[in-house]
Amino acid sequence: MIDQPMDMSTDADWEEWGRRDPYFGVITDPRFRRSVLTEDSRKSFFLDGESHVKWTMAVIHRYIDPGFAPKTVLDFGCGVGRMLVPLAAIADDVVGLDVAPSMLLEAQRNCDERQIHNVRLLPSDDELSALTGTFDLIHSFIVFQHIPAQRGKAIFERLLRHLRPGGVGAIHLTYAKARFAATHGRAPLAPPAAPAPLTRTTAAQATLADPDPPMQMNSYDISEILFLMQVRGIERLHIQFTDHGGELGVYLFFATAGSVDTA
Repeated sequence: MIDQPMDMSTDADWEEWGRRDPYFGVITDPRFRRSVLTEDSRKSFFLDGESHVKWTMAVIHRYIDPGFAPKTVLDFGCGVGRMLVPLAAIADDVVGLDVAPSMLLEAQRNCDERQIHNVRLLPSDDELSALTGTFDLIHSFIVFQHIPAQRGKAIFERLLRHLRPGGVGAIHLTYAKARFAATHGRAPLAPPAAPAPLTRTTAAQATLADPDPPMQMNSYDISEILFLMQVRGIERLHIQFTDHGGELGVYLFFATAGSVDTA
């Protein structure tokens, strides 16, 4: 049997998002379109990231480790730095990983603008080849949903290897779609579609028909993710459910052996 090649197209898609419309690519709200982006909406964009980080730390303190104070943080899929800015305020060393060079370039501009000097930006790939060392906190939010699950599972497992003993993970995944309630969130099996007829489309027509790059929304098998966590020594887990327009997800908060036991 020949393995099917993994879908690598999302990497190019995210580079295109970063080049054309990076803020809208992170949060699909019309306010964040590059063509209408204002200083007020940009400020709101980063305030949202600050609120998210505060809430994330509050959940960690309540359910995982009340005394948790990370010195080293990894933000996987950092985009333009929406989370990097507030994370840099609570840690000594923050690393942002992203697959899109254009996103990293914008993240660097945002850090420079705020005179943030404790953030390092690195290119991401499936092997996490640019990443070294371990981290107190590994964070990723609304990122894995855009990665095909076969690739995402391998990346998730590699991220776990970079979590230090006693470290905490806060990682978000999608697992189901609300519109498929009859099949418990899974898309029903459908017969193969007939190939579409080949037509000639001009560049202008393509732009009008599909002005944005694709944005995949992938679901993960949570039992597979939990298995990866357990065999890597995760001992404590708290789950918060999420729902982004019918894309159902879980925000996983977890800790390796060595974390404070609050039971």
